[in-house]
Amino acid sequence: MIKITQNRSGCPISSSLEIIGDTWSLLIIRDLFLQRTTFSEFMNSPEKISSNILTNRLKKLLNFNLIEFHRDHKDKKVKKYFLTAAGIDLYPLIYNISIWSKKHLDIEYNNIAFDWFKENFDKTPSQTIVDDVKTYENFKESTLKNI
Repeated sequence: MIKITQNRSGCPISSSLEIIGDTWSLLIIRDLFLQRTTFSEFMNSPEKISSNILTNRLKKLLNFNLIEFHRDHKDKKVKKYFLTAAGIDLYPLIYNISIWSKKHLDIEYNNIAFDWFKENFDKTPSQTIVDDVKTYENFKESTLKNI
């Protein structure tokens, strides 16, 4: 369980937003599901997060045990970030925000989003979530074996 020491109220939504409700935290979690693991890969995301904000959000997500890191055995300076079980449990939220966006926003989606919507068009929400989480868990497991 994540220990919350300071929050505005006992509201579960308010308390959760204290952790993941800023502009960048869910995008970093999204990037981890997209199998981005390093600081430089996060920096290359289309949203162009600044390095000081990225550093701050990574520390925040680490402190709340939503992510962890392992040093690359080939280059100990390189940290590879991964979702913890609590971070992985955020995937249904990311899924639902994506579906809400598709339903209500009139925007042109990038290739990754377009391909994801196309790939999952015929699947039920629960099947998509299970498949995507399993894909991430397999990626994490295989990557950790090689670090």
